[in-house]
Amino acid sequence: MQVFVSSQDVKTEQAKWIDARFALSDDQYGSKAYDESHIEGAIHWDLANDLSDASIEGGRHMLPSKERLTELFRTSGLELEDFILIYDDGGSPFATRAWWILHYAGFKNVYVVLEGMKELQALGFATMNDKPQPVATHVEPQWQDEIYATREDVAEVVAGDREAVLVDARAAIRYRGEHEPLDKRAGHIPTARNFDWEQLKADKTYDVKQASDALTKLVQKKDDVIVYCGSGVSATPLFAALKELNYPNVRLYVGSFSDWISHDDAPIETL
Repeated sequence: MQVFVSSQDVKTEQAKWIDARFALSDDQYGSKAYDESHIEGAIHWDLANDLSDASIEGGRHMLPSKERLTELFRTSGLELEDFILIYDDGGSPFATRAWWILHYAGFKNVYVVLEGMKELQALGFATMNDKPQPVATHVEPQWQDEIYATREDVAEVVAGDREAVLVDARAAIRYRGEHEPLDKRAGHIPTARNFDWEQLKADKTYDVKQASDALTKLVQKKDDVIVYCGSGVSATPLFAALKELNYPNVRLYVGSFSDWISHDDAPIETL
């Protein structure tokens, strides 16, 4: 499955663009940057307001309900067969979060653009600051529930009742429990292996091929793989990379570590 594309290698004339820029350190950044300038015709999907639901108990970026996501797709003017290109600032996990959600909903022609906004501008893509007004659709998602892992699924793996490989996409220092800047407990979900998602990057873009050897040493294609991170955002590049490398059985634990430790009795490991 191809996930990442260069804007220079695809015909963009018929594409529907999604601007997914965001900053975890400033939740107003994405919307402000979009208002200043965005690729012509692009709509903006905000991690905090569109791709997460803070009202749901559990992790820091819990997935909105299927009903709410369906409304987002419809008001964005999307159909299942649309050719959709998603960008952020390049090498960030926000375009891949949007991509995963669309993949989960059954959209088949969705891609993450390797170039970020500045690179797209430098390449001559037209920009605008007006907000497009998409024509609403009545799209009916075809949910791919087999790529969604629940807390219960992960608990079964930890208990030894389900055979799967957990992969923690956070930095090694957080995985080991030596430093935890965001969550109330430090460490990782028991049995999890570690692959820092930043290893997928080269400069400010993704280079899945250069990380393929390390990934194939960590997990095999026959494995049932569940990836997670702190809140279900930075694990999405890892999910996307595994799918691009044709791993057939990959799921995302969307709630991730912040959801896991929302239960005070949840076991954790440190190194």
